[in-house]
Amino acid sequence: MTPCTEFAVFAVAKENISKVVALSESLFSEINASEKLIKAHEILQKTDNEEEICWHLTWVSTEAVKVSSEKWHSYPSAKAIEALVGKKHYYGHFVKLVAR
Repeated sequence: MTPCTEFAVFAVAKENISKVVALSESLFSEINASEKLIKAHEILQKTDNEEEICWHLTWVSTEAVKVSSEKWHSYPSAKAIEALVGKKHYYGHFVKLVAR
């Protein structure tokens, strides 16, 4: 299985950042509850715009991303996150082009 890296960049109002961070941590735990699909994660804040945050996730595989996507609406934290997130600037999945 080839690991898959996800980058998701979205706007969050200042007053909602701490809620979104806490909900994100809960969501990642919910995704990993029955099987560890996310190997590692970071929640990042843009240096020149504190209302822009990024999820940097390392999935065990592209198949794990598909499994999680199919279950998205079953995760208790997903709906709450969607309610607090503003514009979704970017969302993408990547695999290594060159193995090292």
